[in-house]
Amino acid sequence: MPVTRSLVLFSVAAAVVAWAFLLRPTFLGGPATYVIVSGSSMEPTLYGGDLALVRRQTEYAIGDVVAFSVPEGEPGSGAIVIHRIAGGSEEDGYLMQGDNKDSQDPWRPRSEDILGQMWFQVPKAGRLIDALRAPLLLSLAATILSVYLILDPPIWPMRPAGDKRRLTSDGARQVDGL
Repeated sequence: MPVTRSLVLFSVAAAVVAWAFLLRPTFLGGPATYVIVSGSSMEPTLYGGDLALVRRQTEYAIGDVVAFSVPEGEPGSGAIVIHRIAGGSEEDGYLMQGDNKDSQDPWRPRSEDILGQMWFQVPKAGRLIDALRAPLLLSLAATILSVYLILDPPIWPMRPAGDKRRLTSDGARQVDGL
């Protein structure tokens, strides 16, 4: 096996292992939660459309930017908010406030409500993800794939390279040039 190919395979394997340990989403058993920022309450730290990657910590401190789920029984319960810890404690709940807000949030999340502390952000990446999840774009991609498969269907099982046989419309095999 050539050195270049070995290096590529090693690099891909290392990237997959790093992703599994550092970036795998929590719904796949990983340590990371991905949050798409909406609104302007965290400007200039975060802007609408940014993608924030948060990771669960054993403890949180004043000044940490965290994503949390609005506690049950409170207005907006279940919504995910990303704001800065402005005070409070684990026992009484944390006081939360957006960087671009003059007042604190009405919610007092506890550690079990916190999804994680912001690890890093990718500016505008949330907009791309939202665009890819849009029903119109998904429908367009499905249509293009369907048309492609109808106009140029794959022949199963796959043939070895150089095999010039093909299927006719009645299912018989035909060899090109005969």
